[in-house]
Amino acid sequence: MAKFRKQDALDYHSQGRPGKIEVVPTKPYSSQRDLTLAYSPGVAEPCLDIEKNPEDAYKYTSKGNLVAVISNGTAVLGLGDIGALASKPVMEGKGMLFKIYADIDVFDIEVDTKDIETFITTVKAIAPTFGGINLEDIKAPECFEIERRLKEELDIPLMHDDQHGTAIISSAALINACELAGKKLEDVKLVVNGAGASAISCAKMYEAVGVKRSNITMLDSKGVLSTERDDLDENKKYFARPSKGITTLEDAMKGADVFVGLSKGNVVNADMVRSMADRPVVFALANPDPEISYDTAIAARPDIIMATGRSDHPNQVNNVLGFPFIFRGALDVRATQINEAMKLAAAYAIAQLAKEPVPDDVNLAYDTRNLSFGPTYIIPKPIDSRLISTVAPAVAKAAMESGVARKSITDWEAYKMELNNRLGLDNKLMRGLVTKAKQNPKRVVFAEADTYKILKAAQLVREEGIAKPILLGDKTKIERLIQEHNLDLGDTTLIDPRDASQEENRLRFAEMFFQKRKRRGFTQYESKRVMQDRNYFGAMMVETGMADAMISGLTRRYGVPIKPALQCIGVQEGVNRVAGMYIMSTKQGNFFFADTTMNVNPTAQELVDITVLTAQAVRRFNIVPRIALLSYSNFGSAQGEIPEKVAEAVSILHRDYPGLVVDGEMQGNFALNNDLLKEQFPFSELVGKKVNTLIFPNLASGNISYKLMQELGNAEAIGPVLLGLRKPVHVLQLGSSVREIVNMVTISVVDAQSSKG
Repeated sequence: MAKFRKQDALDYHSQGRPGKIEVVPTKPYSSQRDLTLAYSPGVAEPCLDIEKNPEDAYKYTSKGNLVAVISNGTAVLGLGDIGALASKPVMEGKGMLFKIYADIDVFDIEVDTKDIETFITTVKAIAPTFGGINLEDIKAPECFEIERRLKEELDIPLMHDDQHGTAIISSAALINACELAGKKLEDVKLVVNGAGASAISCAKMYEAVGVKRSNITMLDSKGVLSTERDDLDENKKYFARPSKGITTLEDAMKGADVFVGLSKGNVVNADMVRSMADRPVVFALANPDPEISYDTAIAARPDIIMATGRSDHPNQVNNVLGFPFIFRGALDVRATQINEAMKLAAAYAIAQLAKEPVPDDVNLAYDTRNLSFGPTYIIPKPIDSRLISTVAPAVAKAAMESGVARKSITDWEAYKMELNNRLGLDNKLMRGLVTKAKQNPKRVVFAEADTYKILKAAQLVREEGIAKPILLGDKTKIERLIQEHNLDLGDTTLIDPRDASQEENRLRFAEMFFQKRKRRGFTQYESKRVMQDRNYFGAMMVETGMADAMISGLTRRYGVPIKPALQCIGVQEGVNRVAGMYIMSTKQGNFFFADTTMNVNPTAQELVDITVLTAQAVRRFNIVPRIALLSYSNFGSAQGEIPEKVAEAVSILHRDYPGLVVDGEMQGNFALNNDLLKEQFPFSELVGKKVNTLIFPNLASGNISYKLMQELGNAEAIGPVLLGLRKPVHVLQLGSSVREIVNMVTISVVDAQSSKG
């Protein structure tokens, strides 16, 4: 758990704009005409249409993507009954989670009443505003009646997350834990400590996934819920059973297969865990202190499968794995409710996702390299970006199949793409390149194969059928890393350029290299010596056709691997210099930035060369380049070396490349805001065209821009793509992630497929 001071939390909520959420307009509002359309008199038109056909509210308003998070503050987190107003920070936080995980807009509503009828009446009265309602932090037993009544009387999806969120996530965890423990759900003896809203909902969900009610023992603060007790409400009576001498938690846990704690911290000790059956499953979900600490439980029973509600231990049962995506799926088919079928679909989808290979960014976020389905990974991590495209479709499909959907989805792949796009995760360019690479995978040399990231990337591209890796490096070290990290590289070719077995290749490469460079300062001796260097050896493998492309640069300065590539392979015919390009993947689409890595202060003619190389690369991705050459000036509005050379470059491009869609010099905001460009410079050749390629006047501006976009704009940077070489060699940025390496390998393969070198 992250540590913080009280003042840190207060500052977080108060500094800058108070609170955590704001309303952002989705339509233009800069002109009087915009405001006339937004409000009076233009707004009357959609109002009249909605009056005739209420379903048009989903067409003309935000209703279809708007959820109310509603509470009366009677059971807030671990704070208890703190009142409606004091609960508002929590409700705002819940709204923020809806937005960042599922792109669902939220209004938080705090209802100042503890009376059931008043609360229900209030929610019913405001329900037309919303596409769905998330009830939050309402105490039991009132929450049961409130949810039951509202589900009966409203026709939009509604869920009390405190009840059902934990039930869904812990059910997914239970399904997988029992599978790993070799236990059948219908046979397990399960103990639930706690009998509040969450505990009762969890137990009912466990019953729905296969646990027999007769095998569930539930306890409240007074002991086991038994048929001998006369103080149980209807919800508790459902799980009452003959006591048979079992009255305490200690009694109940003897021989139990599963313990689920939804109560308070430190009520279970090591002896109680030791008394459980073989391969016990323990979910200690009280927060912030679980019923038994993770370390104590693991020490007591090495064969245990353990989950908690905490983020600092494996298997965190976190409601954020469920509620954003459950509502997303329900909203997208305009479900009239969230029923049992939809909740079960979510649980099974979450359980299945845990069995899929874990993305590298999740591994990195949790400071590990080998997350995989097993005792310490029975449910996905909350940051797993696949949740939205896994859980939401499962819920939507269940809504359709159970007859509560008012809208159908027919193209599920398109729907998944739409879901990813909501969070800026959609990358049609890379998906297309991956598909292309898989059609004809090429041999890619990894010049730094004695590093974990390179080996992991090699494993991934091999498994995905993107490329055929060739590993260069110290064999002993590579084999040790493969074994240490449990990597599977099968029969991948492994070459140590310094090994005696490569003597023939070294000599052949050295002679070829000497013939290329003998008038450039290289002797035969020096030619033989450099062939022991992996970058030279790998580049010569590409040059001689032993490989199709090379990847390097992870552990060295950017320029180090480029020199061998230039000396061994050389540039394309007609190319005077190489350039570097980054693909920036944003919510607004893909943008191509150049030069970002190579040319410090190019001349006007060199800018022309860079632009032409970049345009050729963009076209290889089946995209028409629409190019802006950038400066601090707009079409001669300022004088200086930079605007003058950029203007000259544009003039040359217009003269020599008439088919190229290009203009400048211009400032970045005019390049990216076509309305602004049209308003101020209607003569520009880029008016009416969405710019996708930006050429920077020097290395400093290009390099700074892509890194700022990466950090401040949350753009994914794919690159650097080296432009102008005769054969594909791509140089990684120092410290690239596995994901970035895989992207570059994919681009290398596609380059090799079209290479004429």
